[in-house]
Amino acid sequence: MSDDASRMVVEIWTDGGCKPNPGPGGWAAILRFGAAEKELSGAEPNTTNNRMELTAAAAALEALTRPCTVALHTDSEYLRNGITRWTTGWVRRNWRNSAGDPVANIDLWQRILTAAARHEIDWRWVRGHAGDVMNERADVLATRAREGIVTVTGPGGRNEPG
Repeated sequence: MSDDASRMVVEIWTDGGCKPNPGPGGWAAILRFGAAEKELSGAEPNTTNNRMELTAAAAALEALTRPCTVALHTDSEYLRNGITRWTTGWVRRNWRNSAGDPVANIDLWQRILTAAARHEIDWRWVRGHAGDVMNERADVLATRAREGIVTVTGPGGRNEPG
């Protein structure tokens, strides 16, 4: 059996967002291999939509335990364009954009590139909120994660889960 033939094919759907932006954010990923599914999600109290979209992709790819062929579905043009068009130039320019400024979210782009390196990935853009069942499901999971961290000020001015 060839190396390619022995690879697993995994479908992944990711989403992330904030309300407001910047503000509390959530991300989610759904991984599917055959009939098996795994849902991942998380949240941050002060972040951006773009950071949550990137975090979802990084976490999903990091969850894969061996090299896979992956179809990763995202409604983020920032993620898809960044990974398929922009990162090569950024790396060549020492993580500077075409204007010479430092690339935003370098930590997450590097995390994605590291996690993606051992996989063969087809980065697929889907229109958000347009009826793609799995994209809508990822959106619901990301929203629930974000809503779970809305905070109230506790004793001593500390933020506590709301």
